[in-house]
Amino acid sequence: MVQTPITHLDLYPDSDGQPMAENTVQYRWIVRLVSNLKRLFAGQNVFVAGDLLWYPVQVQASPVPAQAPDAMVVFGRPPGDRGSYKQWQENDIPPQVVFEILSPSNTRREIFIKQTFYQQYGVLEMFFYDPDSRDFWGFVRETPEQEFSLITPLNLPWTSPLLQIRFELGGDELRVFHPNGELFQDPEEVMAEREQIQRDLEQVTQERDRALAKLRELGIDPNEL
Repeated sequence: MVQTPITHLDLYPDSDGQPMAENTVQYRWIVRLVSNLKRLFAGQNVFVAGDLLWYPVQVQASPVPAQAPDAMVVFGRPPGDRGSYKQWQENDIPPQVVFEILSPSNTRREIFIKQTFYQQYGVLEMFFYDPDSRDFWGFVRETPEQEFSLITPLNLPWTSPLLQIRFELGGDELRVFHPNGELFQDPEEVMAEREQIQRDLEQVTQERDRALAKLRELGIDPNEL
């Protein structure tokens, strides 16, 4: 019997066949994290991705170790498009920070498997958040050889050593802040703010132009004031 050889694409597909999110709340959180982290590290040698398969090691046959964090940050790797994150093609640099936004279908066993995977393959900071229950926890360490320290709501407000972003529990949900104190916002909120700033600038410009025109009507040269 002739056996069909297992190809590279068979071992390392670019999709795990699972949806990015199970509901709009989970999706909104994933987009919020990824978009804000990309803004935070724009122009730097940092790769940020959401729902991207991470293959930490090369293997010759299945099973293939892999996870697709809802968001991940890799310091020391350039931004850009990738079908998946194959670590051996990335100077063997693992994601240092990962986020998981939990959905109703996530089981304790599944979460434990994720935590064990991230611990085994070199993650330094991992954060878990359930938007429905408002449960939040994380694990942090300085090097892959160290044991993790647990971060719980009792530690909040708390700042990530690697990302320098601050976590707080405020109102009815987790709140995340940029190092400059700016709240993580959804992309449409950021766009709305930018549009409002543009409108305000246009209004100021129009008022300035009207004032200058009035001075000229009165025979006053604004450049001589």
